[in-house]
Amino acid sequence: MITIIGARFPELELKTLADYDGAPEPDEVGDTYAENAIIKAESAAAFTGEWCVADDAGLEIDFLDGAPGLYSKRFGGEDMPFPEKIAKILSMMDGVPVEKRGARFRCFVALTGPSGPSRVFSAICDGRIAKSASGAGGFGYDPIFYLPELGCCMADLTAEQKHRISHRGKVLSQLCDVLAE
Repeated sequence: MITIIGARFPELELKTLADYDGAPEPDEVGDTYAENAIIKAESAAAFTGEWCVADDAGLEIDFLDGAPGLYSKRFGGEDMPFPEKIAKILSMMDGVPVEKRGARFRCFVALTGPSGPSRVFSAICDGRIAKSASGAGGFGYDPIFYLPELGCCMADLTAEQKHRISHRGKVLSQLCDVLAE
């Protein structure tokens, strides 16, 4: 988020919660991505007294009825490393034909001021689940998220390419447009 927002607004001083001693990291107890983003942004704004941005995102797989979805980070257990989560999904998708492997990354971002309500933005990046992992870039489920229009997985892209087409890149572009106003 700092990379994307900082590229658009190099004059802004951008910080993370790590820059604030004792900053709480609230539990993501919302029932939606938007609720979780708001929980995090409002907690940060209350603690810092600054404008804060927080996100929540997930991978939704059609064949798995939208799973792992809101629980993408916790899928298979919070301590399970992403390569194992990926292996689990690939195993669950074994034998599923291409036309039934539809998926999307969905991201919500909340912008919260020290005294105001949150404003929420959202974006989606459509694709499908690859038959095997590919690429060394990105993080999370990027190695199995195939982008048909580009003929590669998200993890095969450079950071700059990913920022232009990803769910997070798209939603932060919306946020930056509002900040520019």
